[in-house]
Amino acid sequence: MRGGLIAALDVGSTKVCCFLARVQEDGSPRIVGIGHQLARGMRLGAVVDMEELEHSIRASVDAAEDMAGERARAVVVNISGGAPASTNVKVEVAMNGHAVNEADIRRMLDHGRAHHHTADRELIHAIPVDYTIDGTEGIKDPRGMYGDRLGVAIHVVSAAIGPVRNLTTVVHRCHLDIEARVISPYAAGLACLVDDERELGVTCIDMGGGTTSIAVFVGGQLVHTDVIPVGGHHVTNDIARGLSTPVSYAERMKTLFGSGMPSAADDREMLKVPLVGEDEDGASNQVPRSMLIQIIQPRIEETLELVRSHLEHSGFDKMAGRRVVLTGGASQMQGARDLASMVLDKQVRLGRPVGFHGLPEATNGPAFSSCAGLIRYALAHQPVAKTGRKGGSDEEGSGWGRFGQWLKRNF
Repeated sequence: MRGGLIAALDVGSTKVCCFLARVQEDGSPRIVGIGHQLARGMRLGAVVDMEELEHSIRASVDAAEDMAGERARAVVVNISGGAPASTNVKVEVAMNGHAVNEADIRRMLDHGRAHHHTADRELIHAIPVDYTIDGTEGIKDPRGMYGDRLGVAIHVVSAAIGPVRNLTTVVHRCHLDIEARVISPYAAGLACLVDDERELGVTCIDMGGGTTSIAVFVGGQLVHTDVIPVGGHHVTNDIARGLSTPVSYAERMKTLFGSGMPSAADDREMLKVPLVGEDEDGASNQVPRSMLIQIIQPRIEETLELVRSHLEHSGFDKMAGRRVVLTGGASQMQGARDLASMVLDKQVRLGRPVGFHGLPEATNGPAFSSCAGLIRYALAHQPVAKTGRKGGSDEEGSGWGRFGQWLKRNF
């Protein structure tokens, strides 16, 4: 079990959040520092202004460091831009009758890597899902076993090189090394899913400000990920346009009065809406709450229908079973859960970080799932001490490098 400080940096389209944690004696993480800031310079999960984003990251990391009374040197950071895509690769190697050893596993890894290396995409994760020996499936640990052919199913997640490198550059400009990179929905799932859900099959839907991302877990492993470039910010823009009100006021109305499902009292409740370009005391409209909900509902419905069609297209819709866990800031809207249950035709619950000590109520909601999940990922995957080099080599920071370290520890 690793010691020392773990730093998680969740760079989203609407907020940047930093958690600092220490490992307790029982192995569970205790959050000792928290900082979060409005994200500037990000759009739909990708960097659009490096300088603005650098200020946002520095401010949130500084706040977390001040609270913890310690300095962070390396962070685990999330990836939501660059159109992350996932494929499952099957690799088989001949064993010639000898017992499986680490070299065999490394050989399979190299096969898979050569098979899936493209110049325009960067590897984020390579997760071994299932081992086979001579066609026998479901082997968790093949080391020491005998057979003629050893196979492994590897779940490979990659993202476009440009957006990933832009984010990496901004983090380095804040004088922080990158210890690991984790795809956003994977992190969210690690924070708020329980073991049984991951084992039996579950879809985690992380509804953020700029993107909605999907992670499917089966048999305890991540088997599919996808990111849709639509999020809560699109709902805010729809309200601002539909009611001709400033964006900041549209956000406030969405948070205070918004709902994904209409109710009988909506027509009677009147809302005061200031018009864009007018002073605060200037012209304003009175609109029924039902009008606000008529703007919100179709957009959330459309987002969930996109999720459904992506799942159906990927073939993981049935495999993931009937459980859905909604998380992320945009999932907190009243009625979102009922609407998701209706559109996806599954059992839906709202997910929040579980099993973390020291998380105050204000940062224990669905909006902070990704950040908490990064801490959990670091606990499970990174027991190595930092050498103080800048982010290590690409090899070390990549999914393949981490998968290699995982193999070394487990085999």
